Formats: sequence, C-alpha cells, structure tokens
Amino acid sequence: MGESEVMQDILYKIDKIAPTDANILILGENGTGKGEIAKLIHQKSLRADKPFVHADLGALTESLFESELFGHKKGAFTDAREDRAGRFESANTGTLFLDEIGNITLPQQAKLLTVLQNREVTRLGTNTPIALDIRLISATNAPIKELAGQNAYRKDLIYRLNTIEITLPALRQRGEDIILLADFFAKTYSQKYQKNVQNIDEKAKEKLRRYTFPGNIRELQHAIERAIIMSDGDTLLARDLDLNSSIEAPIVVTDTSSTLRIDEIEKNTILKAIEKHDGNITKAARELGLTRTALYRRLGKYDI
Repeated sequence: MGESEVMQDILYKIDKIAPTDANILILGENGTGKGEIAKLIHQKSLRADKPFVHADLGALTESLFESELFGHKKGAFTDAREDRAGRFESANTGTLFLDEIGNITLPQQAKLLTVLQNREVTRLGTNTPIALDIRLISATNAPIKELAGQNAYRKDLIYRLNTIEITLPALRQRGEDIILLADFFAKTYSQKYQKNVQNIDEKAKEKLRRYTFPGNIRELQHAIERAIIMSDGDTLLARDLDLNSSIEAPIVVTDTSSTLRIDEIEKNTILKAIEKHDGNITKAARELGLTRTALYRRLGKYDI
C-alpha cells in the first residue's frame, strides 16, 4: 500500500520480478514491511497456490538452526522423537522466506550456501538428499555488504541470495503514505474494537507527518491501535495519539556527561540494550541494528 513515488517504483519492480523464480533479497529498517512485501511477491508469482513458508532466522538458536531448516530423523538427537520435515522441505514447490538472514553466523552461512548451491537438503540423522524446487526470498535490516567487506558475511552467499535486490524506504521517506496507512489502520482497529471512528482530524494528521517513526510502519500501526482504543468520538484527534510511548523508539544515551569518547558511548549503548533485553543477544543486536556476529565482536572489543 503506497502512493509515493518510491513505493510505486517498488510495486512496479515487483510486478516485473514476481512471475520469475529469481532469488530476491529485501533490505530495509525494522518495521518497513519486508514480510508483507515477501508475501506480495509470492501472491503475484506462478507459485501463488503453493506453500509460503516463513523462517525467522533471528529467533533460531545455534542448536535448532539445522533441525528447523533442514529437518531431522527420529533419534537424530535427544529430543528428536519423530521424523520432521524442515522449512526447506515444507516449502518445496512454493516460496521460502528467510527473515533476518543477516543474523546468522559464518558456520550457518556455509551450511545454508551448500543447500542453495546443490538445490537439495538432507535431514539430520540421514544420508538421503531431498531435491528442492523452491523460490527463495530473504530479508534483513543488517548491512550485509558491509559485513562481507569485514569478512563477517560470505560474499558467495550474498550472490546466491540477491539475484534481485529490493530496498524498502523508511516510513519517514514516504510522504503522504503515512496518512494513507494511518487511515487504513484506523478503519481496521475501529472495526476490531467496535468503535465508530470515521476520520482523522487534520491536527492529528499533522502530528503524524511531523513524527519521524523510528519503528516505521509497525510503530505507526501500534500508535493508531492505541489511539482508536483511547478515542471517544467518530474522529481521531491529536490528543489520542501518544507517539512518545512507542516501544520501537531507538536507544538514547542520556548520560554522556562523564565522557564524550565515541567508544565509551557505544559501549554504554550496548550495555543498555543488553540490560533492556535481559541478556538476550539476538534481541539486543536487533534493536541496535547489528547482526549477532557484529555485536559479539563489540562485546569482545569492550570486554563485556
């Protein structure tokens, strides 16, 4: 959904590439709609009536990576109580969407590259390869080309992933699409919460236009949902919009009085992110806009 020039260009590109089987890499900040674009490509493809399988690689632990993606045979490891197909096998003849592709380690990248090169997958605990016929779509908010230059990401894997590359703009770069999307979410949540909101007040629209939305579309969606819940009449007012309470707001380092050294500021920011997410490195890295590999390098650098 979008009438801005940048979104119209992307939608035109999708119309051209969707009917092909080209691998697609979708780049963009968190909350820009990478998952929705992946679904749209599948819906416009020749595989639209086949499976669309989503794998969030950022949520997979090291121990689950191979089992979840490639499957396993009963008894392959302690908790393997039955045979199970992995995401690759489940997506056969359809589309596999690998989200957070920038968050995987170098050993995981090597295993993934082998599957993509051979177009076959072998379940853990077996020696029998299974041929694959999939359309691959990947997405990340990580600067994987920069990581490749730092030897933190395999260039040969990037070549496999991005036959076609789509970069989604941040919401703040989409002009009046903010209002278009706000209207859509207002109608959606008005119906969900049995409200009678028909319009968005001009002052509320101006408030939306002025805000930078660091959390992008996801933040806008949450903001409108909260506003609908708080609204009393048939028009959404500026006072209903509590944009400062966004859970998507970036980390702000407030105590820099003791030092202005860049490395100290970065270290403090990392510590705040890790503390906020109770030591969960994956979530902390995601909020910082880093891959887990890049965050681990900084943990070593600052002896954290």
